Amino acid sequence: MAPKKQLIINAFVESCSGHQSPGLWAHPDDQSTHFNDVQHWVRLARLLEAGKFHGMFIADVLGAYDVYKGPKNPDPAVVSGAQWPVNDPLGPVSAMAAATANLGFGLTVATTYEQPYHLARRLSTLDHLTGGRIGWNVVTGYLDSAARNLGHAAQPQHDERYAIAEEYIEVMYKLWQSSWRDDAVKLDRTTRVYTDPRLVRTIDHVGNARP
Repeated sequence: MAPKKQLIINAFVESCSGHQSPGLWAHPDDQSTHFNDVQHWVRLARLLEAGKFHGMFIADVLGAYDVYKGPKNPDPAVVSGAQWPVNDPLGPVSAMAAATANLGFGLTVATTYEQPYHLARRLSTLDHLTGGRIGWNVVTGYLDSAARNLGHAAQPQHDERYAIAEEYIEVMYKLWQSSWRDDAVKLDRTTRVYTDPRLVRTIDHVGNARP
C-alpha cells in the first residue's frame, strides 16, 4: 500500500478586520474586529493548535485598495474595512508563540521597500524567540498606494521588482548563513569571550538592485 499523504493545514489571516470577507465584521459573531488586542491573537493561536493546525499564514499589504470608483480613492476600502486598517504581521507573533508549542507562523513581507539587513534582523529575532517556528512569505508588492506610502511615485515595474527580489534573497542568505558560524557564540565566562570574532565575517555584498 502507498503511504498515506499528510495534509499540512494552515489558517489564512491578516492583522485587520475581515481580511478576505470585507463587511463580515458586521456579523454579531465576528471576532476579527479585535485584531488590535493581543489576547485575540493568543486565543486564535491556541484554538488553531488545539484543532491540530500546523500553522497560521498572515497576509499583509502596505497600502490601501484605491482604484475602485476613481484613481487614488481609498474611501470604499476605508468604509467597508477591506483590509484597512491593517497592522504589521510580525507584531503578535511572539505572544502567540509563547502561548503555543507547535504552531508555525508564515509572515508576509515585501522585498521592494525594505533594506535586507533590517528584515533579516527582525525575522532572526522572531526565529529565536519562537524556537524556529516562523517562515517568510516572499512578495514584491502589487499596490501603487504602497509605493506612495513609502516615498515613491509608483511601484517598480514587474520585472524590476522581481530582479530586486532575487538579489534581496541572495543578500538574506548571505546574512543568515555566511556571516556567523553556528559555533561563533562561545559564552566562555573564564576567558570572557562572548563571541569569537574569527567566526564572524561581513558579507560585503556588491550589487545593483536597491529596495
